[in-house]
Amino acid sequence: MKATQALTAAGLGTLLTLIAFTAPLATVNSTAAGLGADTAGKTWILSSMSIGLGAVLLSTGTISDDYGRRRTFQIGLITLALASVLCAIAPNALVFVLARVLQGVGGAAVVASSLGIIAHAYPAGPARAAASGVWGASVGAGIAVGPLLSAGMDRAMSWRDVYWFLFVAAAVLAVAAQYLVDESRTETTRKLDILGTVLLAVGMSALLAALVEGRQGWVSVEAIGLAIAAAALLTAFAVVEYRSDSAMLDPALFRRPAFVGATTAALATGGGIIALMSYMPGFVVVALDISALNAAFLLLLWSGASVGTALLARRIPPAVSGQVQLSIGLFGVGVGQLMLFGINDSSTWTRFAPGLIVAGIASGVLNAALGREAVASVPAGRGGMGSGANNTARYVGSAVGVTVVAVIAAKSGVDGWNAAALVTATVSILGAAVVLFLQRARATQDLVTVGPRA
Repeated sequence: MKATQALTAAGLGTLLTLIAFTAPLATVNSTAAGLGADTAGKTWILSSMSIGLGAVLLSTGTISDDYGRRRTFQIGLITLALASVLCAIAPNALVFVLARVLQGVGGAAVVASSLGIIAHAYPAGPARAAASGVWGASVGAGIAVGPLLSAGMDRAMSWRDVYWFLFVAAAVLAVAAQYLVDESRTETTRKLDILGTVLLAVGMSALLAALVEGRQGWVSVEAIGLAIAAAALLTAFAVVEYRSDSAMLDPALFRRPAFVGATTAALATGGGIIALMSYMPGFVVVALDISALNAAFLLLLWSGASVGTALLARRIPPAVSGQVQLSIGLFGVGVGQLMLFGINDSSTWTRFAPGLIVAGIASGVLNAALGREAVASVPAGRGGMGSGANNTARYVGSAVGVTVVAVIAAKSGVDGWNAAALVTATVSILGAAVVLFLQRARATQDLVTVGPRA
């Protein structure tokens, strides 16, 4: 019973974070108009939460393992709630963007600690696999609900109302978590890696900000300066972590094929399907004259299908390893994206439906396996660190992918969309190939370790 309660809280927290993340997708035009934002402002409205998420996902995951997963989860929810109030009352684009970054910081703590909570509540095996499927479904559900909820509230009242909803929901869940979730932490607590935390947070922020600024022009002083700063800071972070006795991310993990495979899959997920789906609502509104609410329903074909298959993923035979599921999921997503190639000016929403459903079914398998492998690929008791690393890769991949899609497609209409669909499909399929290769490398490594059987 207690495990189910913990899973419910972790799933709802992830759901709220993804609702917050996707809320502006369907209302960016009305949000920008209400805040007096220009084209560059629209870009920041859509991208700012990614900066907060990418900056602290890894550090909050490690902190949750060492200092308390429930505590980190609750602090994240409170931060998300307060930031949502700032979004709701923001008088201009600058305040709104800063509030969205803060939402990302809170959401990072929620998402990173949620898988650690699940790993503590469910022992490794079929029960944890089923729980990971529920977590994966919460990711898909958040992506489905966010644009629909924000578009519906915008149409009925105001684009600001979805942020009031997030404030109330996050605050209530923060209180409920005190009773639903047992506190847990790893048995081998390490001292806080303050220098590494700061270097990673500032370096990731600079990298993601450079990607956002780059969409306005790669030769600008801001984009170049941010990119140089990001390279220097992240290099310093790598050096510090390599030399540290209490590194937040153990460099030895990169010698584990399972960890590298899960991280690669998360990166390809962000750079592939998430990047394309982030662009789709705005594209169909402008290029195909579909309303914002109908665009949100179109996105639901993908995200809704992913929810269903994530919940059913527990029925996949145990003989099919998590790494194989990742590879199958990425390949299926790539096939769905290829089915979205060939859109023309006369296309209607029905032309998108088959590809979105195929990609959604595959995404459900992928999301469930990502949650499971994020925890399984790291040492016992380090589920928060695994979750943080995996989700960092997902959101960095998304930031890079969205930037690439924006550069390819923003000024080219349906031709740009088709190019973006082809490029992101390639990312997904290449990701599947890399994960499959690493799975074989892992099998070979295990055989060498165990030796031949008599």
